[in-house]
Amino acid sequence: MTYNSAEEVKQQHIERLGIKLGPIFYELCNELAWLYIKWNQYVELYGAKPSRVDLTNQAASLFFRIVQDTLWEDTLLHISRLTDPPKTAGKKNLTILLLPILVENSDLSCQLDNLCTIAVEKSDFCRDWRNRHIAHIDLHLAMKKGVESLLPASRLKVKECLTAISEVLNAVNGHYFNSTTMFDWADDHRGAVDLLYLIDDGLRSVKERQGRIKAGNYLPGDYKARDI
Repeated sequence: MTYNSAEEVKQQHIERLGIKLGPIFYELCNELAWLYIKWNQYVELYGAKPSRVDLTNQAASLFFRIVQDTLWEDTLLHISRLTDPPKTAGKKNLTILLLPILVENSDLSCQLDNLCTIAVEKSDFCRDWRNRHIAHIDLHLAMKKGVESLLPASRLKVKECLTAISEVLNAVNGHYFNSTTMFDWADDHRGAVDLLYLIDDGLRSVKERQGRIKAGNYLPGDYKARDI
């Protein structure tokens, strides 16, 4: 199996889609792939098994609560960015809403416009969280005084957003490359699952050491201070 370099893939996009659309579509695909990778790490830690949450709480509950909140908010921000208008406050944005504007085929442009509308509607809650909780702290919301709560958010809603964005990009893939891209692929190495195994090994080691000390059979290294 042969693999193309990032630059080779980018050049293929330019050759098929043109100098205006190609680079933008390439970057959007990279953004979505990275978003999926981050989201999959969140799901592995907090959405796969209750035992994994228990494991992280035993190891470092404060730290992993920060990780949970940070990954969650970063995901909502990333979805918001990808579904933002092409321009805000006079600044141009990299967003899927550029695609209906840049494609030359009118039928494809209409299809993309409809798909983008769906993606934007599904991601409304992300922008609400961004505008009133993440990027800004809405005063009335913070003080809980006569204001609507944040729009409901859940892992299912995030999944629907990612699927909707994928459908936009794969409409372009289907038209120009007669194929689709599986953006939701899991990297099983160097990520959350590997960390969980290391944590489990560490907690087992701690339990064994405590057992040795309690039984009076401790090893020389059991009381040794470590500089980490």
